[in-house]
Parts: sequence; C-alpha cells; structure tokens
Amino acid sequence: MANKRTLHSTPLPHFSSLTLECGIDEAGRGCLAGPVVAAAVILPKDFSHPLIYDSKALTLSQREEAESIIKDAATAYAIAEVSAQIIDEINILQASFTAMHGAIDKLTLKPELLVIDGNRFRPYPFIEHQCVIKGDSKVIAMAAASILAKTHRDRLMKTLAEQYPQYGWHTNVGYPSIKHRKALQEHGHTPHHRLTFNGVLPS
Repeated sequence: MANKRTLHSTPLPHFSSLTLECGIDEAGRGCLAGPVVAAAVILPKDFSHPLIYDSKALTLSQREEAESIIKDAATAYAIAEVSAQIIDEINILQASFTAMHGAIDKLTLKPELLVIDGNRFRPYPFIEHQCVIKGDSKVIAMAAASILAKTHRDRLMKTLAEQYPQYGWHTNVGYPSIKHRKALQEHGHTPHHRLTFNGVLPS
C-alpha cells in the first residue's frame, strides 16, 4: 500500500485548455542495459490527483498505485520500447525520440498537442508540440507518462534479471551501479547491453 502522505498539497495542472493534450516522457536513457521506454498519456481535463507526480520522487509502492490510477482514469495511453540494438545503431537521443513516436503511434486517439518532458523533440507529423524542462514535476500528463514509462521498464528489467541475475537488474534496472559494472568486468555483456555506452565493453 502506498504511503498515504501526499507529496504536494496542490495536484499538478494541465498544460493547456485543449481536450486532447498528450503528455510524453521516457525512462532508461542513462542505463547500460535494456530498452529505452516512452509513454504517452491523455488525461481527462477534469482529472487531478496528488499522487501523480514525477516518478523519480515516488516510492515503488506509490508508483505502482499511481500506475493503476492513471490507467483507470486515462482517456488514452500507450507505451513503446526501443531495444539496446537500435540504441547502438541510432544513438540514445534518437532512440528516445523513436520510442516517443512509437507511443504516439499506438494511441487510440489523435492528440491535439504533444507536451514533451525535456528540451528537445523530433517533431511528430501534423501535431504541434511543446517541450517543458522538468515537465514531469510541472504538468500532470507528463508526470503520468513518466510513471507509466518507469513502471513498465522496471518491470521488464526485473523479468530479465531472472535470466541474468549477476548484473543486479532486479534493483538497478540496468543503471550503472557498482554491482552492474563489476558484473560486466567479470562476466562480459549480454544481448541486452548497449555496446556503445562507456563501461560496457572492455577499454
């Protein structure tokens, strides 16, 4: 059960008055292994909830509770992944954009505006967008997207950890922890590692 304490007294606002405003965020850009994952979320204009906030500021149990709230309330949502192999081919920034576009492609509704967490985005055809730095702590749809992207990716990495337990993915979810780096030195890389990232291949 999530902590009953709300993290902020006033729920995050919507970015605009448009009915189909879509928040977009990604998870896993800084990892050494696993895909980058993006989520796109459209919330009803009358929706608010004090638990929906930047996923990094929430505990695991809070994120899981928030994930359920978002999926129940969303007008539409979608999640997309881009593999480590594609990340190595096109670089992590372009892979992040590709994952975001993939999530938009999968939406059952066409948004009127895309609101992107960060300062850069590859324009999506025929839909206007707005980038917002630290948007996952400022706009509710982006916060919701950050939660769905992170919970989806964390769950995926914990499943992969069952096959590759030595890398500690059940806790570090692919990020460059001490255990993860040490395991790379001792065991080498897996098919899920990003070979173009520093520390994955022997120097």
